[in-house]
Amino acid sequence: MRKMLLAALSRVLQGPAAAGRTASRVMVASRNYGDFASEASFEIKKCDLHRLEEGPSTTAVMTREEGLHYYKTMQTIRRMELKSDQLYKQKIIRGFCHLYDGQEACCVGIEAAIKPTDHVITAYRAHGFTFTRGVPVREILAELTGRKGGCAKGKGGSMHMYTKNFYGGNGIVGAQVPLGAGIALACKYFGKNEVCLALYGDGAANQGQIFETYNMAALWKLPCIFICENNRYGMGTSVERAAASTDYYKRGYFIPGLRVDGMDILCVREAVKFAADYCRAGKGPLVMELQTYRYHGHSMSDPGISYRTREEIQEVRSKSDPITLLKDRMVNNNLASVEELKEIDVAVRKEIEEAAQFATTDPEPPLEELGNHIYFNEPPFEVRGPNQWIKYKSVC
Repeated sequence: MRKMLLAALSRVLQGPAAAGRTASRVMVASRNYGDFASEASFEIKKCDLHRLEEGPSTTAVMTREEGLHYYKTMQTIRRMELKSDQLYKQKIIRGFCHLYDGQEACCVGIEAAIKPTDHVITAYRAHGFTFTRGVPVREILAELTGRKGGCAKGKGGSMHMYTKNFYGGNGIVGAQVPLGAGIALACKYFGKNEVCLALYGDGAANQGQIFETYNMAALWKLPCIFICENNRYGMGTSVERAAASTDYYKRGYFIPGLRVDGMDILCVREAVKFAADYCRAGKGPLVMELQTYRYHGHSMSDPGISYRTREEIQEVRSKSDPITLLKDRMVNNNLASVEELKEIDVAVRKEIEEAAQFATTDPEPPLEELGNHIYFNEPPFEVRGPNQWIKYKSVC
């Protein structure tokens, strides 16, 4: 009793703010996991279909554990990209840098629908996919700052990050699409029940090599999902000004297609599940269009407001933000509390700050390693440097 009285007196002496914080912590702690629903069912937007009699389900079930995982993953990507923006403006990150904030539901929804053994290849807006495929934030940020601890040893930068079953990060517009079909061909050749997801943007959708790839994939019935992330602008040109037809999901003509709400993680998840099952059944490729939006400009050299208004960006943020949409669903369906999600936010911010600290203090790779990792599993050989008298040894 004496200890309780002393504790109460201490709170009074510390003031009402401290007492309020203590009460808040007690309130959060008193709500245990048993108070939350284990899962909830949601009605989601119906996909537009092309050459398909039926599409993905319009009802999605999400468990509490899934929701918390999706929320933390999307929030981590958002904070990682905002930190990248900050480091770029401080001139710690140099060169090309294309940020993914606003499009988080695409990469997180895709990863939730496929297997770790499936394959993903994308364009140069690749940070989100690099993270969902398993690369830690610290290695992504260290790659952006060109440090030895980066996922490509500091040699790849923003556009060239890789990990197991993730093939980049490709800098040439549209060039990853035929590579993705090649990966799908390997899956079929080796008899693996795997699929490849080849992603590209609306700006790349008019590339001739994409249509050539469609043709080959359809002829050979490759297990490939061609995904157009339509964020409404190819660099600074709107889709209406760049494409005679903006129905990107119909671009395969003879290949079935889906148009999906790319700002809703559950829509993306269910659509990709449907597409992956379609490909695994041996029916051939499928084209998917994810309608999404990027908050930043095309790259860090693009302020992003010369071809669209601030009001347009703010409207998307207020009405269609993928993280806010998921948060509202979870809170309104008793899958999580606002306080619990705030705790996740705090933990994510701490993780990002620690990763940024690593990315700015880790040493740069030494010059003698410049020629390393050119080939896989090859004996060492010499590489010519900037002139014929400078040689570097290349090892795997």
